[in-house]
Amino acid sequence: MGIFSNIMGKIFGHKPQAAPAPSPAPAAPAPAPTAVAVAPAAEPPPVVDVAAMLDDMAAAAPQKLDWRHSIVDLMKLVGMESSLAERKELAEELGYGGDKSDTAAMNIWLHKQVIRKLSENGGKVPAELLD
Repeated sequence: MGIFSNIMGKIFGHKPQAAPAPSPAPAAPAPAPTAVAVAPAAEPPPVVDVAAMLDDMAAAAPQKLDWRHSIVDLMKLVGMESSLAERKELAEELGYGGDKSDTAAMNIWLHKQVIRKLSENGGKVPAELLD
């Protein structure tokens, strides 16, 4: 599994702390069998509010992390290593074509790419982060 997949899994799998657990719905009686079986339509995956998830994680974090502007802080926030080696590996995974020794440019590109890819994979991301 790649680094981006790990980031996405940690965000999309995050359970908000303040949200109460929904009460289970009563089970409906099973319909009588019919001669023709119809497969249920596949539902699209639910949209995940990335900003809400990350803001929730940031509120519980022991240090202030600016995930909206920093790939390092975003990686730290989701509990991942944010070392230069990890970021270079993420850059390779996402197809960065720039100079990896220019870490400032690479970090800016990485942050934009991660946010964009979260959006492309079912994440609801604020428009200002997609610029």
